[in-house]
Amino acid sequence: MDNIVFTKDEFEKLLTLLELQFGKNCEIVLHDLTKPYDHTIEDIRNGHITGRNIGDCGSNLGLEVIRGTVKNGDKFNYITHTKDGKILRSSSIYFHNKEGNAIASLCINSDITETVKFEKYLNDMNQYSWGENDQAAHEVFASNVNELLEHFIEEAQLEVGKAFEDMNRADKMAVVNILDKKGAFLITKSSEKVCEVLGISKFTLYNYLDILRKSDTSANSGTENA
Repeated sequence: MDNIVFTKDEFEKLLTLLELQFGKNCEIVLHDLTKPYDHTIEDIRNGHITGRNIGDCGSNLGLEVIRGTVKNGDKFNYITHTKDGKILRSSSIYFHNKEGNAIASLCINSDITETVKFEKYLNDMNQYSWGENDQAAHEVFASNVNELLEHFIEEAQLEVGKAFEDMNRADKMAVVNILDKKGAFLITKSSEKVCEVLGISKFTLYNYLDILRKSDTSANSGTENA
């Protein structure tokens, strides 16, 4: 592999492959960096994306590589914008001679303007963002109430952050409070299951619920009187 050298014809075949693979919304550009920088474009496909043609110049990023300001100009999957408002997802690689000088570059610019607009349309329509899952309704479609109760118990345990056997009284009350807020105790025979996993008696469970509900009532009364 070390002895492979790309010829002009082989570069042309590579550009044809990429053009046919990615279609008309993808610009592929081959720069000959041994030429004056205002005429580096040796081959270009779908030049309508940036409005460039064979014989035109490279971008500012290529200049930085030739200048030596940037030692490794290879850059992948970055976003750029054209003067006429297109949004491009781009990648560039550089080829060097034995002395380490950049002699050519291959750049790909995919026009994602329309898909970004479509993405925005879908986002506006769905009103959902992966980055805002905490605001989403975590709906569980269980096949039976026991499965639902198991889910509630698991969620409560994760929220408290301890194994059930390591929980103290305050932790167990926190679990009971979470379950009560979720309506878990409306499920038939849920108290037996909760007592089992927490290792407490029904009397203790009902005592916890009494304390927690009275505390909630007092807090709500205080808010209403404020």
